[in-house]
Amino acid sequence: MNTATRRIAALFTAAALGLGLLAGCSNDDVSCGLDQCTVTIDRSVNASASVLGVEAKFISADQNTVTLEVAGEQVQLTKGQQAVDVGGLQVSLDSITSDTVGIQVSR
Repeated sequence: MNTATRRIAALFTAAALGLGLLAGCSNDDVSCGLDQCTVTIDRSVNASASVLGVEAKFISADQNTVTLEVAGEQVQLTKGQQAVDVGGLQVSLDSITSDTVGIQVSR
């Protein structure tokens, strides 16, 4: 295999990997970059979203704190708090309104 063929093969492999990561964020309420997603979850019973191969499920919230189940583990997030490591991902509270909760999830 010559150098040009190797470069083309590497380019296609990188493109396929990038698309595969983005496919891990395949929900209307999920917006992703290469290794970080912003997830908006409705503050309703049983609301959840799948992101980076992990399910994030809304449990409860008050004005500043949200309880989620991420990768089967319950976590409490507070607005302004640093990201919490859960299920091999970094999760932080991005926003909270009376209707929705926004979280940041990254690898």
